[in-house]
Amino acid sequence: MRREIDASAVTEAVARLCAEANYNLGTDVRTALERCAAREGNPRGLRVLESILENADIAKREQTAICQDTGMSVVFVTLGRDAYVNGNIEAAVNEGVRLGYDRGCLRKSVVGDPLRRRNTGDNTPAVIHYEMTEGDGVELTVAPKGFGSENMSALKMLKPSDGGAGVMDFVVETVRSAGGNPCPPVVVGVGIGGTMEKAAYLAKKALLRDVDGANPDPYYADMEAALLERINALNIGPMGWGGRATALGVNILTYPTHIAGLPAAVNVSCHVTRHASAIL
Repeated sequence: MRREIDASAVTEAVARLCAEANYNLGTDVRTALERCAAREGNPRGLRVLESILENADIAKREQTAICQDTGMSVVFVTLGRDAYVNGNIEAAVNEGVRLGYDRGCLRKSVVGDPLRRRNTGDNTPAVIHYEMTEGDGVELTVAPKGFGSENMSALKMLKPSDGGAGVMDFVVETVRSAGGNPCPPVVVGVGIGGTMEKAAYLAKKALLRDVDGANPDPYYADMEAALLERINALNIGPMGWGGRATALGVNILTYPTHIAGLPAAVNVSCHVTRHASAIL
């Protein structure tokens, strides 16, 4: 039996999640930052980490944005096959973004055309990704993405012969080239496989995973650990001031691909790595 969900419920949930994601540092990210601070040997890097944590405390207490760049809203919608949204779900999501950014006093950063660049004034439209699953619920995840880090992301069509070593070199070089621009310590999302656009989607979706959660496949879990070690050896450090904490975590997602290709994408996220979820 199908379960009906009114589109207005989607709107209200998205509006709330926009503010929640921008105000509150994720528990996993905070734990990782505290762990980095406890072992940071560079005095300047340590001061930066302490300031990051203090800033997060103030944002949560005052219910204000953690960062002035409140991002472009990326919304992941997972639809249960037995759920029916009564209304236009895309319009409902965008209305939620409009309301959330208005009510939350969040900066509106979206331009309606990539070249003529006139601000839409309400942070819409969102970038929306849909997936189907079993069940009768709707899961919504709002992931505001600032462009200081988004601009540091990259995609490369590797050759199959490049293998895992080639992928790892590409990931490390992407972070090295980014330097302090994406406000490290960063979280690194890696997408491997599929097609060009699928790899980019996987890299973005990988950022939703807890920074402490290892890939369920031991092969890729080992790759994540090795990448994190190599990245933190770059000595970029917090905000580029040097130190051990260049990355909080590396998350990899994969998908089958063509015999002739090896697409790989890296989505770099700042230390906040904002996202918040709700199930209707």
